[in-house]
Amino acid sequence: FFGHLRTINHHKWLVMQHCFRLGLYRQGLLHDMSKYSLVEFLPGIKYYQGNRSPNEAERTEKGYSAAWLHHKGRNKHHMEYWIDYPGNGKAMEGVEMPLCYVAEMFCDRVAASKTYLKDQYHDGSPWEYYAQRHDHYWLHPNTRNILETMLQTLRDQGEEKAFSYIRKEILNK
Repeated sequence: FFGHLRTINHHKWLVMQHCFRLGLYRQGLLHDMSKYSLVEFLPGIKYYQGNRSPNEAERTEKGYSAAWLHHKGRNKHHMEYWIDYPGNGKAMEGVEMPLCYVAEMFCDRVAASKTYLKDQYHDGSPWEYYAQRHDHYWLHPNTRNILETMLQTLRDQGEEKAFSYIRKEILNK
């Protein structure tokens, strides 16, 4: 119980700090509140490991994660929230995400990397995690380009430059 609670509180604290740096105060305060709901919190306790998301362990055991299905449908900073049918009878595809949620997704990825990697974290860690999986992400091309630019800026130029770039060039703040 306490390990999972500590992990999500730490993650949420980091995301809040990162969102505040971008001027996304409301998003920083409200980020991942659904993790405290019973449908997400109880599996988090049961599958807690401390070094990766409990959703992965639930998925391994059951073939799906009910906690993740609940979470992604309520949190607009997840790309999976933005998958829909295009309305022309074609297959589902990624819908272009509003920039404020792409920025929150960036903050979420950085915070998750810091939370789970601890002392092993470096500015390239969020990019490395993304790059290992990017070929199966359903992202709108514009959203993909913006997210990749954010992650590459962090990797290549560091945290200060990345947050400054996102705030000034992406969010125009």
